[in-house]
Amino acid sequence: MKRYSAKQMIQQYGNADAAINAALEILRKQLRQHGAAMSSPAAVRDYLRLNLAPLEYEAFWCVWLDAQNRVISAHESFRGTLTQTSVYPREILKQGLTLNAAAVIFAHNHPSGIAEPSHADELLTQTLKQALALVDIKVLDHFIIGLDSAMSFAERGRL
Repeated sequence: MKRYSAKQMIQQYGNADAAINAALEILRKQLRQHGAAMSSPAAVRDYLRLNLAPLEYEAFWCVWLDAQNRVISAHESFRGTLTQTSVYPREILKQGLTLNAAAVIFAHNHPSGIAEPSHADELLTQTLKQALALVDIKVLDHFIIGLDSAMSFAERGRL
């Protein structure tokens, strides 16, 4: 893949904002590709922050992975309002089985900007983990994305 300097990107796209948007779209496409490896918690966090932090509504995402932790699919599974999203374990289970996933990483954003889990977030995570365990799909993490930060359930020992 050809690499461009910031100056070259700005020249090609006309201004810094357009260059940044183009670079972000290239990154999104690379990480969405089937088989892209989520090689570290930092890579996952960056990908999710890129997609979820700017949203003005709450969204629940699933990053489905194969047995080697390569991305099968990464997408918004549920969309909510400014303060909440309804997530249905049955639908999550169906997605995992349809994709023949071995693992999943959950994420949702808090449009308020505060990346701290609510009691409902913790209950949902445990419910999903238990449901998916019945069909041998591991829940590797659940990220909560704020404006400038991201909280990982796994890093806090809550999985």
